[in-house]
Amino acid sequence: MKENPFPSIPGIPVLLVLLAAFVVALFAVISGATSASPWILVLGVLIGVAAFFLLFGLYMVEPNQAAVLNLFGKYVGTVKDGGLRWNNPFYAKKKVSLRVRNFESSKLKVNELDGSPIEIAAVIVWQVVDSAEAVYNVDDYESFVHIQSESAVRTMATSYPYDQHEDGQLALRSHAAEVSKHLMEELQDRLADAGVTVLDARISHLAYAPEIAQAMLQRQQANAIIAARTRIVAGAVGMVEMALEALQKNGVVHLDEERKAQMVSNLLVVLCGERSTQPVINAGTLY
Repeated sequence: MKENPFPSIPGIPVLLVLLAAFVVALFAVISGATSASPWILVLGVLIGVAAFFLLFGLYMVEPNQAAVLNLFGKYVGTVKDGGLRWNNPFYAKKKVSLRVRNFESSKLKVNELDGSPIEIAAVIVWQVVDSAEAVYNVDDYESFVHIQSESAVRTMATSYPYDQHEDGQLALRSHAAEVSKHLMEELQDRLADAGVTVLDARISHLAYAPEIAQAMLQRQQANAIIAARTRIVAGAVGMVEMALEALQKNGVVHLDEERKAQMVSNLLVVLCGERSTQPVINAGTLY
């Protein structure tokens, strides 16, 4: 069911007319009672009853709000004109907010792509764009948004690993923009039937579950140490190659293979060691 714009009558002029009708009805009742004229009395009562009944057609629409009208269960249309409005008193009016709203989902415990339990939560920014679908396609659109959002967060979390293990692999911790885009698409597919559009969706909380947090922290530290050591060794090898080439090119000293191996070993110890080295000076001959 799609939204159908429906016209309405400004409420202030209608209210003034109805107040005037009440005054006329009161005057007619008083005149009929004093003049003992039943027709004037009945006319005054009828005018008063009709004016009172027409008062129920008045309703107020606030900015960024819509009034969904239905007549005996049949959808009539949606009024978005702000202020005091008037329509048929038999129309039932249901107010729907069109303002931008947001909420933070509860912390969910799910298994990420590698099977490790994690805690995840997201902030969802949403807005009703079709009031008829929001009212008639789902039972309670606000509850529907909350439940479907948590379901989408769970589905999204199982599609990615927590950390990036390979080059080019998307991960929850390192690719926030791509993950947010996926989450928005997942939410929009679920909420489209409720007349809701998702404006933004971002992860607000991400952590390993408490039972494996310490072990995962140690693994992250080990990966960081390995990566740092790999870079140090690669740099040290490059520096040793550069030193040997410079010595050979400038003819500073001629080394046999055994001395080259010893020199390489000493340079690697100096360059890769965690602590500063203490040199031993050879005051004798080279051999």
